[in-house]
Amino acid sequence: MFASNQILQTRYQLEKQLGHTAAGRQTWLALDNQSGEQVTLKLLAFSPQMQWEELKLFEREAQVLQALSHPRIPRYRDYFSLGKEAGAGLCWFGLVQDYIPGVSVQELLTQGQRFTEAQVRSVAVQVLEILIYLHELSPPVLHRDIKPSNLIWGEDESVYLVDFGAVQAQAAVTGVTFTVVGTSGYAPLEQFWGRAVAASDLYALGATLIHLLTGIAPAELPHQDSRIQFRHLVSIDSSFLVWIEKVTESAIEKRYPTARRALEILQSGLVEPTHNTRRISALRKLHRPVGTYIKLEKSPQSLQIDIPAGGFRKLTIYGALGAFFLLYLGSSFFFLSITLLLTAPTFGLLFTIILVGFFAKFMGERTRISFQGSRFGLERQTLWFRYGQQTGYIGEIFNVLVYKQGEVYEVMIRSAAKNYRLGGALGEHESAWLAQEIQDWLRGS
Repeated sequence: MFASNQILQTRYQLEKQLGHTAAGRQTWLALDNQSGEQVTLKLLAFSPQMQWEELKLFEREAQVLQALSHPRIPRYRDYFSLGKEAGAGLCWFGLVQDYIPGVSVQELLTQGQRFTEAQVRSVAVQVLEILIYLHELSPPVLHRDIKPSNLIWGEDESVYLVDFGAVQAQAAVTGVTFTVVGTSGYAPLEQFWGRAVAASDLYALGATLIHLLTGIAPAELPHQDSRIQFRHLVSIDSSFLVWIEKVTESAIEKRYPTARRALEILQSGLVEPTHNTRRISALRKLHRPVGTYIKLEKSPQSLQIDIPAGGFRKLTIYGALGAFFLLYLGSSFFFLSITLLLTAPTFGLLFTIILVGFFAKFMGERTRISFQGSRFGLERQTLWFRYGQQTGYIGEIFNVLVYKQGEVYEVMIRSAAKNYRLGGALGEHESAWLAQEIQDWLRGS
C-alpha cells in the first residue's frame, strides 16, 4: 500500500515503517523534504470497516496537539488527507509530528531490560511534569493512554509522552466521555465506565511504573480488591512503594487529586502529618508507663494489644472532682433504676438496659488489635459483643502517630488505604510508649 521512498503530499518521503498497531493504521519515519528533518507520520485509513469514532479521535488528536507546546511532547507539524488514488483505493488521513530519536519503553521491556529504582523514579518525575502541564491547561487535557509503548526513552535520556490518540480535551466541562479508550491493565476502572479525570492518568502512570519495576504487565499480576499486588516482587524504598500504591488505588478519591500534588509528595518523600498529630521519636526507648492497663503480648511473629475503655480517664483527667462526679452520677442512676423497677417494671427495665449499655460503652469498651503474618485486624468489644472490625495489610502501614484530642491522646496507624484510630483516651506517655512499641515491632517484622 505504502512503500519506502514514496512521497506523500509532494513533501514527506517515507523511510521506514515504525508501527502497524491495527488494521488501517500505520506509523512511518519520514523525511520532510522542505525542512530536511525527519518526522513521524501517522496514517489512518477511512474504510467501510472503520468506526466513525476512530476518525473523530484522530482529528481530535490533531486539534489538541496544535495547541500543545512542551519540550517532551512531539511538536505538531501538519495534518492532511489523501485521496483514493494515492491510497490504493482508500482515503487516508495523515498527522505529522517531530521525530524523537530513541526507543519506546515497551521495546526495552521486550528486550529484557530491567529498570533500576532510580530510573523508574526518573520516569515518574518526568511524566508527572508533562501531566502537570496537560492537566493545568484550560480546558485540561487528559492523555488517557499512558503505558510503556507510549513513552519514548530518548537518546538524550529524557522521557517523552507520545500517541495522543485517546486524548480528551473537555474534561473541565463535563468530565465524561462516551468513547471507551485506554489499555487494559493500565487504564483505571472509571475510564472504562466512560468517566476519566486527572487521577485516571495518575493510575495509568502508576501501573506503568509497576511494569517497569517487575517486568510483568499489570494485567498479568494478581489483583486483590481491584488493586494490583506487586510489593512481593520488588525491593524499593518504602515511601516510593506506598506512593505507587496510592496512585493505583481503585477508588479515585484515594489517589492524589492532581499530578502536581503527586509530584510534591514523591519528591519530598515525606508523609504529611495532620495538624494535631506528631511522630514518635526513636531516639530513646520509652519504658512501660506505671499503672497502665494496656495489655501487650509480642513475639517475632505476632503482636497482640488490648486497650481498655477511656471513659473513666476522660472524666478523671480533671482530678478528684471528675472522679466524684462519676461516682455520684453512677450511684444516682443505679438507685433510680432500682426504684423504677419496683414501681414501673417495664419502664424500669428499659431504663436499666439503656443505663447498662451506656456504662458498658463508656467504661467497658475495649479495643483489640492484632498483627500477624501479612495482615492486621482491629475490633471493639463491649461486654460479650464484638463490633467495628477492620482489617488491613501490614505492608501498607507507613507511620504510627500520636493523636491528641482535647486533653487525651490516642494512637493512629496510617496506611495507604486508610487511618486506624486505636482509641482508649490514653495519657501522653502511655500513647507515646504504645506507638513506639508498634513501630519497633513493625521495623522488625
